[in-house]
Amino acid sequence: MTAPLINQGPVVVTGAAGFIGSHLVDGLLARGTEVIAIDRRSVHNDPVAARNLADALADPSLALHQADLATDELDELITGARTVFHLAAVPGVRDSWAERFPDYASSNVVATQRLLAACERAQVPRLVLASSSSVYGQTSGPSAEGDPTYPMSPYGATKLAAEHLCMAHAARPDTGTSVVALRYFTVYGPRQRSDMAISRVLAAVLSGVPVPLYGDGHQSREFTYVDDIVAATLAAATIADDIDAEIVNVGGGSSVSMLELIAMIGQITGRKVPLAMEAPRAGDVEATRADLTLAHALLGYSPRVELREGIARQLDWMVKQPPSQSVSTPVAEVVSR
Repeated sequence: MTAPLINQGPVVVTGAAGFIGSHLVDGLLARGTEVIAIDRRSVHNDPVAARNLADALADPSLALHQADLATDELDELITGARTVFHLAAVPGVRDSWAERFPDYASSNVVATQRLLAACERAQVPRLVLASSSSVYGQTSGPSAEGDPTYPMSPYGATKLAAEHLCMAHAARPDTGTSVVALRYFTVYGPRQRSDMAISRVLAAVLSGVPVPLYGDGHQSREFTYVDDIVAATLAAATIADDIDAEIVNVGGGSSVSMLELIAMIGQITGRKVPLAMEAPRAGDVEATRADLTLAHALLGYSPRVELREGIARQLDWMVKQPPSQSVSTPVAEVVSR
């Protein structure tokens, strides 16, 4: 099977109006790639989607389609694509325990199955799946791709199910679609969702409204800057022609505790971070840390943006946003996926 080259034809990005998806769209357009962008949100009535794609919408190489992968016809949208980057999903651990779980199951599992089937019918050479470090669950050290997976939340379970679907389809003898699943470790940077850790701690500093710290603050996360995520995701579209199915970690290179993160943000901003101590929440693991050995070998990947620099870039972006979008979250959580 020949590895697809993203500049030899159009590519598809699902979840294109999201945090990571919009950065990937920008990166592809900057390379001169024709992009078919799919999202169920509309830039006409969703201000976050409109903001995220503001620059891309002016590029004639972008074709934006509003569609729900779980229900709408997909074949026409992906026919002729060299690569499908599948980033569409419902994110977040805590909401997955509640009434929204049917949306998680539909958007993260059913939609992935339908997209894989459409890729096979259209003979798309490669699908790159955005998975999550949440599939690992509790760990005692750096997580390697071959380690056991015990997700501790319904969200993590749906992301693992999406991976299994990808591996099953890639193993079919009659498929022409290879798959690379990337396990992202907590992604941050400009456009990060307002419910995620770094966004919420920065919003607390800027607004003065305390941010709840769940647990004792010693739980740690490996944070990965969005530009590094985009670089790894683009590399996954072009790796060796003998790859049929692969799972690869993508992390930031180091793990820090929530207390260390809060202290760092205090140093960067020159302000005290207002905190409200709360009990631990279901689904939160003690630590995430990535073994990047395979990412180095297979993708040529090494994270380039150090955490302090990345936070400074995200802060600069946040303070430049209109007041209605910059610090609009009144109550925040610190632990994030």
